[in-house]
Amino acid sequence: MWRDDSGSAIVEFLLVSVLLVALTAGLLQLALALHVRNTLADAAAEGARHAALVGETEQTGMARTRELIRVAVGQAVEAEVEARRELWQGMPTVAVTVTAPLPLLGFFGPPRSLRAVGRAPLETLAGQR
Repeated sequence: MWRDDSGSAIVEFLLVSVLLVALTAGLLQLALALHVRNTLADAAAEGARHAALVGETEQTGMARTRELIRVAVGQAVEAEVEARRELWQGMPTVAVTVTAPLPLLGFFGPPRSLRAVGRAPLETLAGQR
């Protein structure tokens, strides 16, 4: 049979390097998806805290949320931001909801598949309810 192993190292290197590149790319994509998810959750919470301050509105909370998302991940993520006042566990709160695509291939992914909600209790002046 064949007794010559010349050239087999090249094939082995190619097969192993393809697997390593695919594994590395997968880990980088997972890290990107987690970063985007955590950024959206943090921006929603910070936007809700901002909107809950005395003298602020839901629109200023939404603007703050959009600005935080833009600074953290740039224009690559097309996030939809909504804010509303609601009663949550019997307490008046502001809820900011961020909906965006989950990045599965770069920043591309199924639309509206990632949702983060941030809530903050409404602040009131002393003596007000």
